[in-house]
Amino acid sequence: MNLSNTKLQRELCKTYRGLAEDVSGLEFAAPVFHVYNPLDYAREGFEEYLGYCRPEVDFFLLGMNPGPWGMVQNGIPFGDTFMVRDWLKIDSKPTRPEREHPKRPIFGFDCPRPEISGRRLWGWARDEYKDPEDFFARFFVGNYCPLAFLEKEGRNRTPDKLKAAEREKLFALCDTALARAVELIRPKMVLGIGRFAEKRVGTACRESKIGGLPHPSPASPKANKGWARLAKEKIREYEKSL
Repeated sequence: MNLSNTKLQRELCKTYRGLAEDVSGLEFAAPVFHVYNPLDYAREGFEEYLGYCRPEVDFFLLGMNPGPWGMVQNGIPFGDTFMVRDWLKIDSKPTRPEREHPKRPIFGFDCPRPEISGRRLWGWARDEYKDPEDFFARFFVGNYCPLAFLEKEGRNRTPDKLKAAEREKLFALCDTALARAVELIRPKMVLGIGRFAEKRVGTACRESKIGGLPHPSPASPKANKGWARLAKEKIREYEKSL
């Protein structure tokens, strides 16, 4: 399947719109009280971002799900406001979720807080490649699950902490969408960012060459000592097997 860049963007939009619709029909019980789906209310920015995707990249980098100060705000995976607006040059105007948690409002590109994981990831991309087009000629960055889950007091709840029955239904849909995205993009290798994503890649992308990168989260002591260096070392290691 050889797709032009325009057709690839169109097919990816179709895939992710389908995923957004499918997951919107799922139900989640307490301790989940609010569910945000930025593929709906921030679709414009996300689909603009998909225009960066190129076929047959070396690496498809996959994160877990939207962070409350990143993709939740603007629709872009690992979407630190500064990096998305000033380096990726995306400045869309998201709407708002139907049920917005009072402690986690959607500011869009007026978000006052940095997304540290995103600042590290996109900062590495900028420092290594300078121009986004050069980065996306080799890489694409996505998320496994499109939903963010908030507990009653506003605490973020990651997908791996959902109840077993909820995980089973959600992961089945996310696995299917990931497999389809990989089929369309045809990367040489799929790398999960963090252990959760690496595990899901192993399940959904069994016919692909797979691996993992450390997560750039500030909760990781190793990442806090220099995530970019760790990422570069792993990428160089994987390049030898392409």
